[in-house]
Amino acid sequence: MDTINILAVDDEPFNLDLIKFMFMDDTNVHITEAINGQDALDKLPQAHPDVILLDLRMPVMDGLQTLEILKKDSELAKIPVIVVTANNDDEHKYGALKKGADDFLVKPYDDTELKLRTYNQVKLYKIQKEIDTLNANLQSEVEKQTKEIQKKADFARETEYEISLRLGKASEYRDLETGMHIKRMSRYSALLGKLYGMDKEEEELLLYASPLHDIGKIGIPDAILLKPGKLDEAEFKLMQQHAAIGGLMLADGDKYPIIKAGKIIAEQHHEKVDGSGYPKGLEGEEIHLYAKIVAIADVFDALSSKRIYKDAFPLEKTLAIIKEGKGSHFDAHLVNLFLDNIDKFLEVKEAYPDSDETPHILNLIEECK
Repeated sequence: MDTINILAVDDEPFNLDLIKFMFMDDTNVHITEAINGQDALDKLPQAHPDVILLDLRMPVMDGLQTLEILKKDSELAKIPVIVVTANNDDEHKYGALKKGADDFLVKPYDDTELKLRTYNQVKLYKIQKEIDTLNANLQSEVEKQTKEIQKKADFARETEYEISLRLGKASEYRDLETGMHIKRMSRYSALLGKLYGMDKEEEELLLYASPLHDIGKIGIPDAILLKPGKLDEAEFKLMQQHAAIGGLMLADGDKYPIIKAGKIIAEQHHEKVDGSGYPKGLEGEEIHLYAKIVAIADVFDALSSKRIYKDAFPLEKTLAIIKEGKGSHFDAHLVNLFLDNIDKFLEVKEAYPDSDETPHILNLIEECK
């Protein structure tokens, strides 16, 4: 049988003796005596009581003061308290119950009644402790499983991003872009989204989906995509179709957030807020926020980076071109956010520099000749 620890608090030794006598035949009961409230509080750490039998009228610290201290402590408040007192007026009874007493018994009491009430309170207390332990174990297991789920979710997102990057690189190898363009512009996009006020989840979605912006270039003939000179009007119109092709390639993927966002970006990142963009001539609020952000990130990287067909523009010229496009090509508010935080974007640029060792489709073609 489980041990029952009782803390009996009374300033009269005779009353404490009565309590001990009452439980003397119950070998599983251990009683700790205290002669006032302060003495009881001092003995609590060693007594480990399952129930407290508390008198009200005592020197040094009375029962109501003791009760108030016990019930203000989140752990001690769980210990049931039975007030056992000769003060049988309503003021003391209701005062004790208001301060959190679990039961109230008036002296002289019936021994059997006090024992039954004591055991009932102990039973409830131990059941609650078991529930608390079970809940703590359950919470620990939930946290463990949540961490595992989060770990798998993080891996899934990382996998999606890696696939998105590699699909983006597939279009790079058919174009005149450099190896780190995709990584830079995706991080530019996520950064601008964060500055705009996106939450972490949407910011990550933009990071993972933006590499798909030029996926449609896979469908453009090499004669146009790799033409070293300026495209004529017919060729340029065909080149513009890469946005529509990208949308078709990513169609019917609405249940996949990255594919869905990637489709929007692929279709709309060449639209302009004044309606002069392509492929649909959307304007203003008709253009999705994701596409407006990617448009700035893509142009910034294209202008500020070296290509086979051109040197990198100086930062001042690059920013001047973007500023000139504010309100016509680009969303004015996003341009302001970009320019006001240019140092952050330059940090990203420095973190992902191009390498001369990056293989490029034209280099590979030359090697194969």
